[in-house]
Amino acid sequence: MNALTEAPSERLLAGLKHLLAAKGIATEEEIAARVAQTDRASPAQGARMVAHAWTDPEYRALLLRDGAQAAEAMGIAMGGLPPLGVLENTEETHNLVVCTLCSCYPRAVLGYPPFWFKSPGYRARAIRDPRGVLAEFGTMLPDRKRIRVVDSTADYRWMVLPQRPAGTEGWNADRLAALLREGDMIGVTVPSAAPSS
Repeated sequence: MNALTEAPSERLLAGLKHLLAAKGIATEEEIAARVAQTDRASPAQGARMVAHAWTDPEYRALLLRDGAQAAEAMGIAMGGLPPLGVLENTEETHNLVVCTLCSCYPRAVLGYPPFWFKSPGYRARAIRDPRGVLAEFGTMLPDRKRIRVVDSTADYRWMVLPQRPAGTEGWNADRLAALLREGDMIGVTVPSAAPSS
């Protein structure tokens, strides 16, 4: 593509890459590698982390203490990214992640955010009526369970460590990871050992 057929955004991106390289901040190769890494990221990576935490108490402790370090331990590069916090769902508390300002999301471990995560409706209603939002995803929680809504920001990203489903005792990490959906690691859904219909 030449300068006459390039879209303005393509010229702007090319200029920004050139400037970053000229200032010694990042080479075009480093930028391309980071873009490729982001494109490879998917909820399957987060599912591997959760399943490993369900089967390894030491890894679970690391995940809850330092999510970025736990991701690195699973081979997920976190350098230069905001810290990753991990919220554990319990019998008493269910965590729901939202980004009230835009769409801050732990892309390195969950991939690109789902379209609804970025919607103004989800962002506003998750704060005002979290139980109603969860019900729309088919997640019905007992009234006694507290719902904690946590704001993911440009400075700190969050994901959820869901409760391990009953009936999965003795399952290996690969089988457990196959149960997990993206919503389970945001807190809009909960994993189940029963096959989904």
